[in-house]
Amino acid sequence: MTDTPKKIIPLADIRYASRVPPIPAGLSAPTGLLSDTLGRPLRDLRISVTDRCNFRCNYCMPREVFDKDYAFLPQSSLLSFEEITRLAKIFVAHGVEKIRLTGGEPLLRKHLEVLIGMLAKLQTPAGKPLDITLTTNGSLLAKKARSLKDAGLQRVTVSLDALDDSIFRRMNDADFPVADVLQGLEVAREVGLAPVKVNMVVKRGTNDAEILPMARHFRNSGVVLRFIEYMDVGATNGWRMDEVLPSAQVIERLNAEFPLVAINPNYSGETAGRWRYADGAGEIGVISSVTQAFCGECNRARLSTEGKLFLCLFASQGHDLRALLRSNYADEQITAAIGPIWQARSDRYSELRAALPPDASPAGGTKRVEMSYIGG
Repeated sequence: MTDTPKKIIPLADIRYASRVPPIPAGLSAPTGLLSDTLGRPLRDLRISVTDRCNFRCNYCMPREVFDKDYAFLPQSSLLSFEEITRLAKIFVAHGVEKIRLTGGEPLLRKHLEVLIGMLAKLQTPAGKPLDITLTTNGSLLAKKARSLKDAGLQRVTVSLDALDDSIFRRMNDADFPVADVLQGLEVAREVGLAPVKVNMVVKRGTNDAEILPMARHFRNSGVVLRFIEYMDVGATNGWRMDEVLPSAQVIERLNAEFPLVAINPNYSGETAGRWRYADGAGEIGVISSVTQAFCGECNRARLSTEGKLFLCLFASQGHDLRALLRSNYADEQITAAIGPIWQARSDRYSELRAALPPDASPAGGTKRVEMSYIGG
């Protein structure tokens, strides 16, 4: 008699707790009108296509943790492009209108333009095309912008934390020059991935002196510069509240040199507070999830590289959709399983954090998911 072969699950696959969603006995057709327990609709799906990155920014993937021995996900664990597209189609039926591809660094995923082409063919139930965007560190953007645009990518957001080359190299901890990112930005603009957005994570005492130089550089360029408060995502970045520079102080610094006027959000649930330069030189944004929580309008779900659904950037547990995809369930069954997950959602980490002492966490002792694993 032979032993039954044992299924070996790589340790990287069980890094975060997850449960396999049950298939309901009755299969309800999607209406596109899902709401969670706080009345928030599902409109935005962020898909991580890789957990790898060629940078080691200390607020996201500090080198002392993500070193040469770190166990990244094996290729067999990653969702295929066909699996990603299948899930995206299901989420669109539930109301998703915007898909953002993230990582890690998404441009490290081979043939990403093929996935973009597949996603670009999807439409909402009303027959409208999806808003397909991508967030990148810009290191490979100059080489890939044209193929991404041709495949159907509409817009791009580039992470850039300093213009000063020495500060930028120190923050990315990969000795990568800022000039190459700026070139990628320029190519993205030339091929029509517009409006290009630039995200700057601001750490007090590290790069906050770059706020004004960044503003000066991107004024009158058509690029939308956004300043992000340093967040306590994950458990490896050594986050401290005293390194957070509140967005209100960022606005004060900018307004002292370039008068600003507050403007309305583009849509309900937009993460950034918007301001325009009074002289017409463009606009900037601030993302204030530490000091001015916007959980009340959060309409975003996040899909990890290997198919775990997370309902919050600060979540500690996911829902294993890959298990459903690879268990021969029909789309109708998976659709019916996803609906109750969103309907039971009550996450509001940032609002709860704001009500606690500075060093306390609403997550208690649970391990929050790392930003590099599910994207920002």
